[in-house]
Amino acid sequence: MFSNRILQYYHQLSRPANLPSHVEVLHPYENKYALSLCQQFYEKYYSDDQPRKILFGINPGRLGAGLTGIPFTDPIVLSDRCGIPNTLNQRAELSSSFIYDMITSYGGPAAFYARYYISALSPLGYVSKGVNLNYYDLPNYKALFESYIVTQIKAQLNFNIDRSVAFSVGKGKNFDFLSYLNKKHHFFDAVVALPHPRWVMQYKLKQKDDFIADYLAQLK
Repeated sequence: MFSNRILQYYHQLSRPANLPSHVEVLHPYENKYALSLCQQFYEKYYSDDQPRKILFGINPGRLGAGLTGIPFTDPIVLSDRCGIPNTLNQRAELSSSFIYDMITSYGGPAAFYARYYISALSPLGYVSKGVNLNYYDLPNYKALFESYIVTQIKAQLNFNIDRSVAFSVGKGKNFDFLSYLNKKHHFFDAVVALPHPRWVMQYKLKQKDDFIADYLAQLK
C-alpha cells in the first residue's frame, strides 16, 4: 500500500552528508511521537494503491513538517483539519494555513490526498541560529544536495507516483533545481511551478483567493 511505502521510507531516511557545522538538521522521523503522527496521517489518507501526482516543497520548517513530519502540515491543522489530535506546540505556520485553505477549496483532505502526495525536494529541514534555512540558501547547494535529492526522488517514485507531471511549490530556485534534475534524469514528463504559500501569505495576502484558484486550476 501507498501508506506502507511512505512510512518505510521515512523510517530509514538518512541525513545529507557534509553539511556545514553551523547547520542543524530537522529530522522529525527520528522522533517516535512524530513518527506515530505520520503513521496515523498516512494510514488515514493513503491506505490504498492508487497513483498520485507529487508536489515538491523546498524543505520542512521548524513550525510545520519539522515538527509533525507531514509536509505543509502544522500541529494546528493536523488536529483541526485532519482530525489527528496531538500534543505538539500549537503554533500556526503560514505555509500550512495557505495549503489547507487550498485543500479545503479542493474538497477537503480526503479528496485532495486521494490524488496528490506532498513531499519536499529535501525531505529534511535545516536551521541556523534558530532560523529556518532553505537548502538552496547554502552557497554550494547543488554540490551538497544533488545526489542526496536524486536519491530521495527515486525512492519516492516507487510509491506509485504518476509521472506525467510534478509540481514545484515555489517558482524560484526550487523550481529551477527540480527542472535541472528532471532534464538530467527524466523523472517526469513535465514540471509545473506553483507560487510558494509563504510568499503569498507574506506579500500577497489580499489576493490569497486568487492564488488558491490558480493552484486549483493547475492541479485539476
